[in-house]
Amino acid sequence: MRKLFGTDGVRGVANVYPMTSEIAMQIGRAIAFLVKSKNKGNSIVIGKDTRLSGYMLENALAAGICSMGVNVQLVGPLPTPGIAFITTSMRADAGVVISASHNPFQDNGIKIFSSDGYKLPDELEADIEDLIFSQKMAALRPVADEVGKASRIDDAAGRYIVYLKNTFPKQYTLDDFHIVLDCANGATYKVAPYVFEELGARVTTLGIAPDGKNINHKCGALHPELMAEKVKQLGADIGLALDGDGDRLIVCDEKGTIVDGDHIMAICAQELMARRKLKKKTLVATVMSNMGLEHAMKDMGGHMVRCQVGDRYVVESMRAKGYNFGGEQSGHLVFLDHNTTGDGILAGLQLLSIMIKKKKPLSELAGFMTSYPQILENVRMSSKVAPDDIPGFPEALQEAEQQLGNAGRILVRPSGTEPVIRVMAEGEDENMIQQLALELCDVIRRADRI
Repeated sequence: MRKLFGTDGVRGVANVYPMTSEIAMQIGRAIAFLVKSKNKGNSIVIGKDTRLSGYMLENALAAGICSMGVNVQLVGPLPTPGIAFITTSMRADAGVVISASHNPFQDNGIKIFSSDGYKLPDELEADIEDLIFSQKMAALRPVADEVGKASRIDDAAGRYIVYLKNTFPKQYTLDDFHIVLDCANGATYKVAPYVFEELGARVTTLGIAPDGKNINHKCGALHPELMAEKVKQLGADIGLALDGDGDRLIVCDEKGTIVDGDHIMAICAQELMARRKLKKKTLVATVMSNMGLEHAMKDMGGHMVRCQVGDRYVVESMRAKGYNFGGEQSGHLVFLDHNTTGDGILAGLQLLSIMIKKKKPLSELAGFMTSYPQILENVRMSSKVAPDDIPGFPEALQEAEQQLGNAGRILVRPSGTEPVIRVMAEGEDENMIQQLALELCDVIRRADRI
């Protein structure tokens, strides 16, 4: 059983266990210990989003790392993919991101990249937990001139901006585009506007005034309706909405219609297929992606494989089988030919380049994929519990799946970060799947009240 790490690092309410400065310092010490056990342990990069609690956790992590004799390089607010990029470009031994991604400001999290820019596998996260709770590091504190020091990389944002612009085809510009860009008052608020403006676009910005508490609040990828309304109001060509740490993207077309990650993947996969750049003609998606995406891939002569929810598992599947493109319906889009993790700004640039090449508006491109009706319900429990352990639920699920047959599918999974069970039903008949989903949720709620 995991004690700290969930599906995407450690996450929780800031200053409440496990997201306390004490645990953050221990995580810093454990990362530094692992780094020093494998090499000289030159440095570890630390970046963050714009949450108020980021200062507290940043200092605690830095203290823990330095206490083990490893140096810290601070980059301040920078998107998660930017920290992955800086980690590899600076030849650092690891990178740490302080962010709770799309969660509200009172939450925070810690996720870790290895020196190659990829998120740590489960076994290394388990090693960190073991180091923290076994007290193996207690007698290993360096002294005098052996402790580490912290310094700041002042031009980290500029380096990341240049890198992003270099992923955009050099023969194209964005001179003819009016873009509404919502940065969710998060980690992209500085870098994202520069990227699109310097490529020539006229940019109307939203969510670029973080105050430590307004990250993701009624804006960004979680609330794209704000962006969509502004696109309609201004007659813009496209809307791009990023989340708090900048690793996911939701867009809207010139009509204000929301386009999710599944449709963006279909558009990008089709272009990669046409250029013979989609390795093994295969797209990696999660169990949450719409059946329509699977059918779209078949229609273009490709394949789609599914993995469990979480962009880290998308990346792990891609690396294990030699694929180069994948993502999630929620907007995590991973172009392994460019970066090691999901990158919302990069994904926006790839989408815009396709629109330029095909000389088509997004509304026309997005019509390539037809989504099946999909219902997602979240049931909050009094405590974490596995769906199979809920009295009567396995039987209810089996009955629902029999009713649906081959006309759809049902997916039930517990949240990795909170006591919530998610029930997703998908199929041809919207009324049927909604009824089945609600019935399953009722079984869960009744059992929780017993």
